[in-house]
Amino acid sequence: MGEGESGKRVINKQQTANKIMTTKWYRPTFSPEQGILLILGGSFVTGAALAQTWTYTTTLALICAFFALQAEHPLVVQIKQRRSWKPRFLLWGGVYGSIAAAIAFWLSLEHPAVWWICAMAFIALVVDSIAVWKQKQKSIANELLGFAAICLCCPFAYVVNTGEISLAAISMWLLNTLFFSSAIFTMKLRKKKTSSLLPGSIYHAFASLVIIGLYWFNWLSPVTALAFALAIVKLGLICSQLKWYQTTRFGFIARLETYFALTFIAIASISVLPAHLQA
Repeated sequence: MGEGESGKRVINKQQTANKIMTTKWYRPTFSPEQGILLILGGSFVTGAALAQTWTYTTTLALICAFFALQAEHPLVVQIKQRRSWKPRFLLWGGVYGSIAAAIAFWLSLEHPAVWWICAMAFIALVVDSIAVWKQKQKSIANELLGFAAICLCCPFAYVVNTGEISLAAISMWLLNTLFFSSAIFTMKLRKKKTSSLLPGSIYHAFASLVIIGLYWFNWLSPVTALAFALAIVKLGLICSQLKWYQTTRFGFIARLETYFALTFIAIASISVLPAHLQA
């Protein structure tokens, strides 16, 4: 029985490898991580809401952020398959990266602060690539860096609308990063080797202190700061149903994360809109 299952795994891996090898080089490649798109879009929306405007440059910035994310996927896959170069990954990584770079350059002509956002995103990409090369891409530190990089969409949306980076935008970026990064620790509860509640508890306590500090200095409004409470509620809910959470199908977990993420995005965005829009 065990040998049969092992044989099936080998066959499945071989079939997957053959599928990758036979995929036409001109077929586009996209990131399979749908949750990342939710984080990208959600953090971007909160930044645009903070700026309280949406123009054609905002739409261009969203397109830029999307293609920048898509450019990262073929690069990472190519690094993982370092022993053989895949024209498909090189082609589409170059196409996506060129589109993102061209839009970012155009936006920077009007808003020089865009360069700071791009520089931070590029540094995060380099660090992530090194982690992938060293096979440490799943470390907590690298995953935190990845979430922080994606949440740069928040100040990016703010900058292309206002032309500057403010403390409010940085605070909103931190709020997004801390909230979405909480999923790292809840998801690790599903794995036996990382099922300890201690790291997640420490993270949520530290993140709560950071949010309280941002509120204390009036960089976040009370309602905006309270949006992070959803992460704590989610952790409490998971802890109360830990056995179910560790054994249920991933589809249920994905929906749970999505519902909390959408609620967070709605609260964080609406809380920074003008009063006449909130009504």
